[in-house]
Amino acid sequence: MQIERLVQMFFYIVNHGHVTARELSEYFHVSTRTIYRDINTLTIAGIPVLSTKGTGGGISVIEGYTIDKSLLSREEQQSVYQGLRILRAAKYPNAEAALSKISAVFRNAMEPKWLDVDFSHWGSDEKEKIKISDLQYAILNKHVIAFHYFNSELKHSERAIEPLRLVFKSHAWYIIGYCRHKEEIRTFRLSRIKRLQVTSEIFDRQLPSDDLPSAEYGEDRPGLVFKLKFSPEIAHRIYDEFQETQVSLGDDGNYYVYAPYELNNWTIHYLLSFGKYVEIVEPEAARAMLKERAAEIVKIYS
Repeated sequence: MQIERLVQMFFYIVNHGHVTARELSEYFHVSTRTIYRDINTLTIAGIPVLSTKGTGGGISVIEGYTIDKSLLSREEQQSVYQGLRILRAAKYPNAEAALSKISAVFRNAMEPKWLDVDFSHWGSDEKEKIKISDLQYAILNKHVIAFHYFNSELKHSERAIEPLRLVFKSHAWYIIGYCRHKEEIRTFRLSRIKRLQVTSEIFDRQLPSDDLPSAEYGEDRPGLVFKLKFSPEIAHRIYDEFQETQVSLGDDGNYYVYAPYELNNWTIHYLLSFGKYVEIVEPEAARAMLKERAAEIVKIYS
């Protein structure tokens, strides 16, 4: 425990430049006497930590002392740092401590103010943030997980899966694993997972390298190609949600999008979120389905 505290203390001092014994004692929850003993231990170990008394005094590392980091270029150091910031945003275990240490080691290469990563949506509270640590534990230690799941049709089911991989793709987190209900490898969107539990049951399975998992989320499955007409008033959202190659500007001033979707309730409800600014040009079955849903909405307010 003392060795771990000594390592953390050294990186804390390097990262902050100049600290007081009281500051360190509050941070590590030990007495100032213990702090001074630790400083003495670091000095005996050959680490040039200075302790000065009086006004303006404090604890610091001797000026000019650096940690050898020549194996990584400045760009590589920044890549490592950025990756750790992403892990911290994902609530990855120990990422905060690792980030603090790396910041100290690469302090001259870091430019933290330009990057801020947060995977939670606007207005979400702490309970809604993804519990990456639970899933990491389950995957690495091969524990079966159980949860309630709502698919793209909002149908509820209870699942038990053997988690094999955690994936972040196109705005969302997914868990890939062997679904015991479907008896095959499946992909589940984490935002649709509720009441996640890591069970004590251990499994023994690896993710097949040549196996493309089936999706439980509508947009990941192939379907019909929709031709959509969008009003220019909604142009900002079009480029947020569709690839540039899918969008073209028509001679009439409207935007046209070709995108693959399944013909189901999820697709229709998603397109309804664009309100009056979208029209389904093709397929005809989708036009009829959206018209029916719109009529049901009008009936509620009539």
